[in-house]
Amino acid sequence: MTKIKFGTDGWRAIIAEDYTVENVIRVATGTANWLKKNNGKQVVVGHDCRFAGQMFAEATARALGAQGIKVVLAKGFVSTPMVSLGVVKAGADLGVVITASHNPPSYNGYKLKSKLGGPTIPSEVQEVEDLIPEKAPSQLPALAEMEAKGLLVYADLEEMYTRHVEEHFDMDTIRKSNIGIGYDAMYGAGQRAMTRLLPKSVRLHCDDNPGFKGQAPEPIHRNLTELSQLLANNADLHVGIANDGDADRIGMYDADGNFVDSHHLLLLLLLYMHKYKKQSGKVVFTFSVTDKMRVMAEKFNLPYEVTKIGFKYIAEIMAQEDVIVGGEESGGLAVKGHIPERDGIWVGMMVLEFMAKTGKSLKELIQEVYDVVGPFAFDRDDLHIEESKKQEVIRNCQSDTYQEFGKYTVKSTEKIDGFKFNLSEDSWVMIRPSGTEPVLRVYAQAPTLAESRAILDATQATLFK
Repeated sequence: MTKIKFGTDGWRAIIAEDYTVENVIRVATGTANWLKKNNGKQVVVGHDCRFAGQMFAEATARALGAQGIKVVLAKGFVSTPMVSLGVVKAGADLGVVITASHNPPSYNGYKLKSKLGGPTIPSEVQEVEDLIPEKAPSQLPALAEMEAKGLLVYADLEEMYTRHVEEHFDMDTIRKSNIGIGYDAMYGAGQRAMTRLLPKSVRLHCDDNPGFKGQAPEPIHRNLTELSQLLANNADLHVGIANDGDADRIGMYDADGNFVDSHHLLLLLLLYMHKYKKQSGKVVFTFSVTDKMRVMAEKFNLPYEVTKIGFKYIAEIMAQEDVIVGGEESGGLAVKGHIPERDGIWVGMMVLEFMAKTGKSLKELIQEVYDVVGPFAFDRDDLHIEESKKQEVIRNCQSDTYQEFGKYTVKSTEKIDGFKFNLSEDSWVMIRPSGTEPVLRVYAQAPTLAESRAILDATQATLFK
């Protein structure tokens, strides 16, 4: 049988290869085994818009029910934060989301959510992994049988979530602000909630397409050119919002169709939370996030911590400490006052509220960020290369082989999670293998986007010479 390993953010595999009903049942059985060892009795289960999500979610529910675990099963597709919030609202012991997040459409996955409403901590994920049986049980109860025994109830997690958003944001101010909003659901699980919350928005890809039109639903610029053009060509639109497949990540655009990445959004959130909302707490961000977060935290006299890559490391700190803002490079951001979970819809509402309450455009708010930390730009390449070449690059990074990338000299190296090569006070390049895909990621920061691109090109030339 396939050895199932959880990566940076859950177990992910290609549908019909390793991601099969049998293997999902194995993982769910391991989950049930872990729950029983820890006196857990109830799990919230949901799925996003991916192919056969309902089938895999129901197989998960049946496997849990076979072990006497009560299941709260979402009606229809839901976002990951909807399941996480559902765990908290139901007082459940765990959440399971059938999703591969922003991976290509050939993938599906299985995420674990803690009773606090965020990712399960790494040590507990490992415990679940160790309890996955080699074979799936041959007999599982039918859903109707579980329901009759009180082991299955259905819940409208989307209704619960949208009501929660309405209660926590100044929706009247947002809706009366006349901010023109473009929204791209990327065929993902945020589409119905955002249509309900922002009924006047101009919407893209808000229909059911489990194959995501062949594109990975990751909210980065190269996947969002249609939204960018919509903003650039429509004077009535002032901001663009995009969510990934399970709507826990976000990308944004200003009125001119310029992409606003997660680094800038994190800084905007910190600026809004501390300077405008007068809140304090620890600032937590992953290793691949801009070092401008350190600059702003220091200027605001706030403690900060840099973690390994994966939101689970941020969530673990949020569960134990008072965290004002937490986030990662790939668009997963979280703020104080919500569950310890990245949430693309919630963050979008935060930025809209910031704009509505200040009367400032997104570009003006970003300039306010630059006034504090200085201008910067970020870019990333995802290199699909042979495994042997990937391992060669990693070995070279480990042995400090790379001392320069073209004209850029390495001043120092950091190895918290991957390899960050500091090139100057405001420029760096980072190399790291993906934890969820067969990809080598190369990241760069510089004062301008053109310089970031030049650093990436020089790095690729060095890696493949």
